[in-house]
Amino acid sequence: MTLTIWSDFACPYCYIGETRLQRAIEELGLKDKVQIDYRAFELDPTAPKEVTTTTPERFAMKYRLSVPEAEQQIEQISSLGREVGIDFRYATTRYSNTRDAHRLMKLAEAKYDRATVERLNEALFKAYFTENLVLADHKVLLDKAVESGLDKEEVEEVLNSDKYDDEVRYDEREAMMRGVHGVPYIVFNGGFAVPGALSEDGFKSALRRELKKQEEAEAEATERPHACGPEGCQI
Repeated sequence: MTLTIWSDFACPYCYIGETRLQRAIEELGLKDKVQIDYRAFELDPTAPKEVTTTTPERFAMKYRLSVPEAEQQIEQISSLGREVGIDFRYATTRYSNTRDAHRLMKLAEAKYDRATVERLNEALFKAYFTENLVLADHKVLLDKAVESGLDKEEVEEVLNSDKYDDEVRYDEREAMMRGVHGVPYIVFNGGFAVPGALSEDGFKSALRRELKKQEEAEAEATERPHACGPEGCQI
């Protein structure tokens, strides 16, 4: 089963949703049966590379709240993260551009195994929401990539160029064509889509349903009667 996930490393519900999803996969014993295809989605492609505001200030401005009201809503979101075992520190995150983080994910997906890709994905979310590091900082990205198993020279080459920028833009164009306006956005086996972070039980139900559909399709294929036609015979 393939799950295609559009997300951004500055999106709290993406981190929470992907953590719930991973827990659901593990509890159902599907770790070896599910492959995740990560897709880039920048919540703000124009975000600066330098930190210019605090998260409560930015939240308040965006949603037309007072700073105390913003802090309260941020805490509510953070509590959801803590419920799934994340040391979630949303209020003190340092917001910046995430394009280079997405480009590193494209490097990992192009040249490394799935375990390395998943380690990098988790490391980048953790860097932002737990360690409160600046994801536009190349030193931060280099350290996290190397810790995840990527080659230092390859990472430096990507960060010092625009390599994999086209791949990031392709993901975002595809999201636009699908009508994706928010993340996480998860597509199950190229069909059924979940626009948002389900509960762990919700993800389990979705996984079971897709697994059943996949098994039924495979059974139907093996039971298909053999026949010949003008173009030849079925094998």
